[in-house]
Amino acid sequence: MNKPFQRPSSKSNAQVGSDFEIVAQEYFAKQGIKLQRSLKIKVGVRNCKPKDHAFDLGCKEEKILVECKSHKWTAPGDNIPSAKLTVWNEAMYYFLAAPENYRKIMFVLRDYNEKRGETLADYYLRTYRHLIPDEVEFWEFNEPNQTAVQLFIAVDKL
Repeated sequence: MNKPFQRPSSKSNAQVGSDFEIVAQEYFAKQGIKLQRSLKIKVGVRNCKPKDHAFDLGCKEEKILVECKSHKWTAPGDNIPSAKLTVWNEAMYYFLAAPENYRKIMFVLRDYNEKRGETLADYYLRTYRHLIPDEVEFWEFNEPNQTAVQLFIAVDKL
């Protein structure tokens, strides 16, 4: 079966995402931050009745929520993966609906686009910054050397 939108050498895109969550969990553990997978907490906006949402990683005691995205530029052509970035926007909404007292981290795979001269995270931050809630941190994971850098933290300037 032809699967043009599946990452080469992977069983499924869901498996790629699950594998990246494990990589992120191991990265944070090396930093002394123990996170569990699929942490469910109540989220909601305004006066609505809150509902459980499972974040990719998190810790209730340390009050940390992490969403992990291992998306890449589309191939061939290194085009903008618009549908994938919609999922990033959804993550921003869940961060907005999450309790304010949690540290919120968007942990993404570093994927550099030679033609554009920027990573996918750089592109997202440049074009979607207006959708990022206050206090959300963006971390970019460099897979070859197993390091991560904080690219951005949204701070209310008012």
